[in-house]
Amino acid sequence: MTQAGTFGQRVRQYLHLKDVPSSLVTRSTRGIDLAASETRNDNPLPGLSGSMEDEAYIVSLKLHDYPECELWKHGKCVTKADVKAGTTWLYDLRQDPRYVIDKPFHSIQFYLPRSALDRVAEEAGATRADDLACQFGTGHDDDVMRHVGASLLQALRRPDEANQLFIDHMMLAFGAHIAHAYGGLQRVTRSARGSLAPWQVKRACERLDSDLGGKLSLQQIAAEFGLSVGHFSRAFRGSTGLPPHQWLLRQRLKAAMQLMTVRELPLAEIAISAGFANQSHFTRVFTATVGISPGVWRREKLGVSGGDR
Repeated sequence: MTQAGTFGQRVRQYLHLKDVPSSLVTRSTRGIDLAASETRNDNPLPGLSGSMEDEAYIVSLKLHDYPECELWKHGKCVTKADVKAGTTWLYDLRQDPRYVIDKPFHSIQFYLPRSALDRVAEEAGATRADDLACQFGTGHDDDVMRHVGASLLQALRRPDEANQLFIDHMMLAFGAHIAHAYGGLQRVTRSARGSLAPWQVKRACERLDSDLGGKLSLQQIAAEFGLSVGHFSRAFRGSTGLPPHQWLLRQRLKAAMQLMTVRELPLAEIAISAGFANQSHFTRVFTATVGISPGVWRREKLGVSGGDR
């Protein structure tokens, strides 16, 4: 199976892109990779797309209308379809799906190995789905995929600001949704037992707090407790009230607020120390969460006047 670490390169070849698109990758304890790439070309060279045959699916969230798209399967043209922005299309890569590129296109391409569906079913305690309902030439009006896409789009465009916990969380949600919505996986009602033991909560929080930059993956933390990523994420939220990536964000902000009480420290230095990519990233997150900029908060807290530093 092709690893998703090479997904960006394969997408570049498949869609005849000039550059390798930005990609986000998450990896499970069993080496199953999920990936997402933003693909766009406003002035493509006309021609048939390349081939990406694989034991996997592509789930494509369209961000641009593409009228009269000529779709090919197993080397033959089978239909034409009007692709609408905001719709979700599923392609079984075993069928060698291709299309004629003759107009500007823009989408987010998600890579979903068939083996990942088995993992989702196992975590849900359900029977595995044999195949996804890939209706070739048919798009789906899928609110969940639009939400997932919008959440990941900023991370794709600012990969230095995207922490791995957030990427893992969104990819986990993506895989589970596709399995339920298009693979017939039945949702299982879970009991209230899904919480971590107190020592596990303490250890997990210590691990997260020691890595404010968010380089640790959910897989690495969950593996310390012998839990699957999905089980750990649900149990952590059940114990703390927040998913791991949001808990980490709260810790970053707490650390930044503590550092801002030291009036000599520049905001740029505080941003890096608290795990943000840079001062701009820190300012956007702080303002969106707290409601005022870090500089205004600091001046109010210290009772002084002056601009941000």
